[in-house]
Amino acid sequence: MTAIQLTDVRKSFGRTEIIRGVNLTIPKGQRHAIIGPNGAGKTTLFNLISGRFPITSGRIEVNGNDTAGLAPQQINHLGLSRSFQITSIFPRMTVFENIRCGLLWSRGHRYSFWSLLGSQKALTEEAEQLLERLNLSSRRNVYAGLLSYAEQRSLEIGITIAGGADVILLDEPTAGMSHSETDYVQHLIRTISEGKTLVMVEHDMGVVFGLADIITVLVYGEVIASDTPANIRGNRAVQQAYLGEEAA
Repeated sequence: MTAIQLTDVRKSFGRTEIIRGVNLTIPKGQRHAIIGPNGAGKTTLFNLISGRFPITSGRIEVNGNDTAGLAPQQINHLGLSRSFQITSIFPRMTVFENIRCGLLWSRGHRYSFWSLLGSQKALTEEAEQLLERLNLSSRRNVYAGLLSYAEQRSLEIGITIAGGADVILLDEPTAGMSHSETDYVQHLIRTISEGKTLVMVEHDMGVVFGLADIITVLVYGEVIASDTPANIRGNRAVQQAYLGEEAA
């Protein structure tokens, strides 16, 4: 029961090899964090898994399906959804409309859905339930661009999971947040990832060690360790390459 399988995955841009033979197995239902110094290739790896970049060589499987040659939307249909480092929402639409758009897109309505909105009672109820899970019900009719930064990130996470994907990729979900905002989003991630596979790139070690079942450390495009948080914390090679003082 594997959600994501990477086999000798490599990615080069011209003569520069960014991902250098990554092998990684992420079982279904696992919370998995990928960490490493800046320039390690973490976001590039996310882009390969989600289909934004083609791999140079190797093999990537999502829910047992080879993703070679598939576009991002096709990989999404295999059950994978992702968020980005930069918040991606519709700022001039309400919170509710943002969530409803995410649900409509996942149902295949694309951009011909406007005439259907009035009759989508079940869809509206689903959107309301998701807003409740996101703790955004009270902000239902607020334009998304007026939300706080933490609320915008929460909304983006909601849009990410609106399609019902069982594999969720979050790219630095707490970047730029205060301690209180980080605590809020960390609790949200724990709640919405129950029963799903979560893979996240994150620099906040408190979030990483607080959420992850397994941590993979990527350095210069190579995996140097993949283990439980306790073992990663005590791994000398990881301390030297990345964690340093934070390991204590």
